[in-house]
Amino acid sequence: MKLNSIGMARAAVRGVALAALIAMPAMAQDADHPQNEKLKVACDLGFAPFCFKTPAGETTGFTYDMSVAIAQKLGRPGVDVTDSNFSAIFAGLFSKRYEMIPAPTNITPERAAQMLFSEPYMPTGLGFLVKKGGKIANLEELKGKALTVNNGSISDKWLTDNEAKYGFTIQRYNKNADAVQAVMIGRAFANVADAPVSRYVSTQTPTAEVAFVLDSGRNFGIAFRKEDAAFRSQVEGALECMKTDGTLAKIHEKWFGVKPDANSSSAKVYPGTGAPDFEGYDATERKAACK
Repeated sequence: MKLNSIGMARAAVRGVALAALIAMPAMAQDADHPQNEKLKVACDLGFAPFCFKTPAGETTGFTYDMSVAIAQKLGRPGVDVTDSNFSAIFAGLFSKRYEMIPAPTNITPERAAQMLFSEPYMPTGLGFLVKKGGKIANLEELKGKALTVNNGSISDKWLTDNEAKYGFTIQRYNKNADAVQAVMIGRAFANVADAPVSRYVSTQTPTAEVAFVLDSGRNFGIAFRKEDAAFRSQVEGALECMKTDGTLAKIHEKWFGVKPDANSSSAKVYPGTGAPDFEGYDATERKAACK
């Protein structure tokens, strides 16, 4: 009887320990993503039309509106935005200053090796913004010209990788608005940024136009820490509901003047969780529970 009692006690202890281990991930998620607090996100303020300040000092933009809608879908009481230069934005994510990066972040193999991505939410490319009258027929015409860029962005990487090949020089700025201004006052020939950004800036700046767009075949995705697979799944479910109920299309039309193409990543719901064909993608079938 004593042996049986000891065995039963040991089994009970093992059961408690196992239950604690199972509960640990859920407890960690609750601590990192408290349901009763605002959703903490990061963006590069000044990067219109995605995230910027109005003259009255209010945060606005496509990224902000999308984040507010995601928070609503998750039942969170609003959004808390951290302003971060893009060159430092991933370090802030890894150190848990915020929960995710909804700011326009190109999904690349190098980034997917370090963090998790949601499914794509917008197609992109590289836009070359110039003063009106500036012409670019092909990349070879950039030889000898000065190009500006937001430091640490995917546009910066492309310029760095192709500087010697095409013979241009690079001017780096911590805010894309400053990089655009350098072009407008004649310090450089063109500003290189994500194509949606360049197109928007051209509509807001009478003296600017997009002279050339390089199709990269890339998409923007929301970035998460590697250990946040469960939270990513929740956010992706909210994003998919926004695609299917028209919320994301309305936000797109508000900031870009048109609804997204029905075949684009701004409207398409992808199977599984994450960005297909990239590290961190989970092909397990999952259906978003939309209200």
